Amino acid sequence: MELSVFVLVFSFVILLAMSVPIAFSIGIATTLTMLFTITSGPAITTVAQRMATGIDSFALLAIPFFILSGQLMGRGGIARRLIDFAKVVVGMFPGGLAYVNVLACMFFGAISGSAVAATSAIGGFMIPIMNKEGYDKNFNAAVTVTGSTTGLLIPPSNVLIVYSLASGGVSIAALFIAGYLPGILMGLGLMIVCAIMAIIRNYPVGDRQSLFIGLKRLLDAIPSLLLIVIVIGGIIAGIFTATEASAVAVLYSLLLSAVVYREVKWSELPNILLKTVETTAIVMLLIGTSSAMSWILSYENIPQNISAALIALTDSKIIIFLIINIILLAVGTFMDMTPAVLIFTPIFLPVVMELGMHPLHFGIMMIMNLCIGLCTPPVGSVLFVGCGIANTSIAHITKSLLPFFIVMIVSLLLVTYIPWLSMVLPGVFGY
Repeated sequence: MELSVFVLVFSFVILLAMSVPIAFSIGIATTLTMLFTITSGPAITTVAQRMATGIDSFALLAIPFFILSGQLMGRGGIARRLIDFAKVVVGMFPGGLAYVNVLACMFFGAISGSAVAATSAIGGFMIPIMNKEGYDKNFNAAVTVTGSTTGLLIPPSNVLIVYSLASGGVSIAALFIAGYLPGILMGLGLMIVCAIMAIIRNYPVGDRQSLFIGLKRLLDAIPSLLLIVIVIGGIIAGIFTATEASAVAVLYSLLLSAVVYREVKWSELPNILLKTVETTAIVMLLIGTSSAMSWILSYENIPQNISAALIALTDSKIIIFLIINIILLAVGTFMDMTPAVLIFTPIFLPVVMELGMHPLHFGIMMIMNLCIGLCTPPVGSVLFVGCGIANTSIAHITKSLLPFFIVMIVSLLLVTYIPWLSMVLPGVFGY
């Protein structure tokens, strides 16, 4: 077993260091490990079978639909309307544009299900405006980058669907509902940082909107925000499953973007569909190869051995949960969320369940943890997008990110050690 584990870890790390795409790194490392464990013919066949089995899931049909819905929303003028609405709600405070940025990122991230899309859409509008108003551009980028990750906790969220698959069937609907309070908690924490920085740096106070303009912008934003209500409301009411809800989200997004707002032309649909297929193919390849790696980990009893080692190390739940969070924070700095969820869920879920943590609670904790990784170098995809939009570098933005990181980690620890934050809403709705 020691040799196979060494081959798996060593080959995977070397491939990542050589900048081999993560999906190929996982697949190649898994195949090499199986060659040491099983004879060559069955090894390659087993990898292929496990990859096919890994994506053979009805629940995963929701992913391409939510991706398509996010693409339509991203091009349908939703960002501008959400920003205008956020200005009405929080724009009149000192440093109001920073609050607007966070709130708009939360809204758009939840609607699109993509932190990268939220960073691009909201950052493209807000960062130039904040620069013009005298805000520091590195601060502006940091606000956008961190605010965008909150949408991955507030449904609909593709990564929660991936966790449901990796955990062996935790209810997607329950995960969707459980993400609301932690997502809002993180968003409020980021706003507190914005408030403190606004006072320290004397950022300008935003304009107070008239009642008429406020109502108009609310009415403009309601159709966009209704997507969340329709999707989650339909799931809770039992009208449709999470997978069926994703198809409803596509239909609604198409009608809103192409018919109501008329900002997506019918001639643009082929390009939108092509981008959706490209993104879906990447996600499905990651899921397939990660499923094969998860199988070899289970075959070698690695989760059981790690579980036994952690429990032998200490009998304190507090310490073990802290160790798991530290490991996941480190993993998030070099691995994207989807493969991290697929690989580390089978490893750590048995540990936390033995200590009494509910799989639902662990899922929210894990996703919240890995959201921080999207903002950290060297592979933070959201960080790179934010730096590109703000025309700054990772070295310059890092100092501005530190107070936001502190708040995000505090929020993570609160969610980790206070199960109520994740479990109360699913309990209210009978999950």
